[in-house]
Amino acid sequence: MKLVIFDMDGTLIDTQALIAEHMATTFLGAGLAAPTPAQSRRIIGLSLPLAMARLSHSDDPILIDKLVNDYRAHYRAALLTEDSREGLFPGAMEALQRLREMSDVQLGIATGKGLGGVHRILALHGLSDYFVTLQTPDHNPSKPDPGMLETAMRETGATRAETVMIGDTTFDIEMGVAAGCKTIGVTWGYHEPRELIAVGAHTMIDRYDQLDAAVRQLLD
Repeated sequence: MKLVIFDMDGTLIDTQALIAEHMATTFLGAGLAAPTPAQSRRIIGLSLPLAMARLSHSDDPILIDKLVNDYRAHYRAALLTEDSREGLFPGAMEALQRLREMSDVQLGIATGKGLGGVHRILALHGLSDYFVTLQTPDHNPSKPDPGMLETAMRETGATRAETVMIGDTTFDIEMGVAAGCKTIGVTWGYHEPRELIAVGAHTMIDRYDQLDAAVRQLLD
């Protein structure tokens, strides 16, 4: 069985505006300069503690813990008061449906989001039954450490040669390379395509209708 693993933010769902907004609110509330949208975009995909450490240029555990907790509180509060801004990228649903129907393919998630957020978003889009393995920083090291992929392969029985990681950031590609898996970079996400190629993306796609052929090319 082939294992096709997706990142979430920037690959399946478009959340950069939402993340940047709540990062700014969080930092201002802590008396710190707000990161720009471009700066917030650069850390999407990392675990929240690591993202906060990078944005604040601090290793103070008390500050990092405050920023993480405040960010989560702002994000959760916003979900109760506004329409969802966590929509799937064009073609994502159709691509997932096609892959799910393939008898030799199983699907997984490897994301910097917490597991609770993953379950909520999958339920929001009717995707809860699509994925056989969900890997998050709750029980794994943050990207680009290969731990999420190694755990996913253990859970599913897939080998490195049977596994492909799909993502939009250098963190995704570096994780895949470190795990010894194939990697597919997407050009619509939060890091530049040239950056993904530079860290080892095996192939790049510009649209979701190119995904099936890319998976077959790498894993067949």
